[in-house]
Amino acid sequence: MRLARIQTNAGPQHAVLRDGEWHHLKDPFAKVISFTGQVTPTEGAKLLVPVLPSVLIGMSHNPPGKKHALPVQAWHKSVHTLANPGDHIHPVQDAGAVHAEGELAVVIRKSTVGLTAESAMDYVLGYTIANDVTNADQGLVDEKLFQAKAGVNYTPLGPWIETEISDPNKVSITVRVNGRVVADSGSFNLPTSVVDCLVYVTRWTTLEPGDIVMTGAPGTFAAISRGDRVQITLGGIGTLTSPVT
Repeated sequence: MRLARIQTNAGPQHAVLRDGEWHHLKDPFAKVISFTGQVTPTEGAKLLVPVLPSVLIGMSHNPPGKKHALPVQAWHKSVHTLANPGDHIHPVQDAGAVHAEGELAVVIRKSTVGLTAESAMDYVLGYTIANDVTNADQGLVDEKLFQAKAGVNYTPLGPWIETEISDPNKVSITVRVNGRVVADSGSFNLPTSVVDCLVYVTRWTTLEPGDIVMTGAPGTFAAISRGDRVQITLGGIGTLTSPVT
């Protein structure tokens, strides 16, 4: 099932794609979905960030066997960095290299803390595409990653949520800049599984419906600059496009 959040004359509405149209939903997080009766044609529909999380979490993965390092680590990224599909990324100037990073993002369906490997998938609504834009050089001087991750529109998200990914650990990720493939990998190259990421995060914090866990970039990054056009394609989901200005 494909879930989106679209702009309408009545304001933003959650919707599901059925028979080539966006059918508006009462509650995208409900166990059994129900419809308002309103419909928006797909042609010309303005797609927004598919959810509005209270918590946006990024993951970094440490190679197996690295001494004194956790297998996976997490950080909070400001929800104010979220950008709709098609919104312009605004790179911070004079701060070194800026990278686009294509990642599989997990959308949480219901409130949870303390997930286990057995229970984690029951709390997942679905998956979307994240571009974790990063001031790459700033990570060398700011270990908390504030300077690296806090730019304007530094987290394009969307264009929708797919709820039926058979195996989130086998999703291909391709990054294109100006139409040229610059990175081609997938979640299968992450050393930590999606489930283990969720278990780790919820050991330390509570996640609520709509919260996002970006699962990391398995070599899916590329330098970007003003005038570029970034496309991130995830197998089974679609393509997220962002111009750079």
